[in-house]
Amino acid sequence: MNIRSLSKFFYNFVMNFNELFINILKMIAFGPIPSRRLGRSLGINNIPFKICSYSCIYCQLGKTLKMKSTRKEFYSVEKIFNTVKDKVEKAKYKGEQIDYLTFVPDGEPTLDINLGKEIDRLKSLGIKIAVFTNSSLLTYEDVRLDLVKADLVSVKIDAVDTEIWKKINHPHKAIDLYSILEGLLLFRQIFDGKLISETMLVNKVNDDHYNINKLAQFIADLKPDTAYLAIPLRPPAEKSVEPPEESTVNNCFQIFKGRINNVECLTGYEGNAFACTGNIEEDILSITAVHPMRQDAVNELLRKSNKSWAVIDNLIKLGKLIEPEYKNRKFYIRKLKKISSNNTNDSGNKD
Repeated sequence: MNIRSLSKFFYNFVMNFNELFINILKMIAFGPIPSRRLGRSLGINNIPFKICSYSCIYCQLGKTLKMKSTRKEFYSVEKIFNTVKDKVEKAKYKGEQIDYLTFVPDGEPTLDINLGKEIDRLKSLGIKIAVFTNSSLLTYEDVRLDLVKADLVSVKIDAVDTEIWKKINHPHKAIDLYSILEGLLLFRQIFDGKLISETMLVNKVNDDHYNINKLAQFIADLKPDTAYLAIPLRPPAEKSVEPPEESTVNNCFQIFKGRINNVECLTGYEGNAFACTGNIEEDILSITAVHPMRQDAVNELLRKSNKSWAVIDNLIKLGKLIEPEYKNRKFYIRKLKKISSNNTNDSGNKD
């Protein structure tokens, strides 16, 4: 290879790397999008490529590509802050409301060892901060001390029985359910912000009378401001996942209501009020990376941008977007990068 060819090779390499790096940064913040619990939320994706401590059977983003149980740095604090700040400034310029900056990433947010520092830095933007966690790392004091800095924390609790927990959440093998439950109660003792719990009900998995009674009692002891019962509304990781019958959901609600003051069901669609930045492809890819969109929501976003469905057809053709169906509705999800299978499940000591 001569010098000219070598120079061209390195130039192309650098340009491709820069494009990839820029695209990764775009995924750090998305929205604002409508949230069933928070109003208008600007999402923060501080965990890349579906890295999580669980691989829940109902996850809207599919199976976890890389299981982790210990914390590390994924992005610098300044990269998170600057990307979110830029999104906030653009939203304000367009007159778009933002009620919360929400850590709701493509993975478990508490795996980010910089989470507490990021919350501290983002507070300067003057917007409330929320974190949605699967609760798996609350057994660790440093995680609890990071989360206590947020204005709102949502904790996921799908089961308090080990067998059911493993069946629905498929946890990392280093994680212990009873340590998590103890960590949740310890966190409640030090957290004076708004605490909400969320339980996903899956037909014939965790919706039986035995589990719901035990679960309701534990959540009552946790004393959340609101306990939410949800059902799968988007395409799940495993095709066998089905929402419970309406009568079962009602029975679960009544059991919870008998022990917990404020209980709500998340069984409705949150709407199509997604933000439009002017770059329709970026908007769609950013949102669908962490928030699968129904066909009508995509149509509404295209309408706001004066764009045709050809944009979606092109993204599908390029392999950037996939089009699954669930409950006779089409959804659109960004195609995720695969990770080598030999890295898919680390032991707790090797993370």
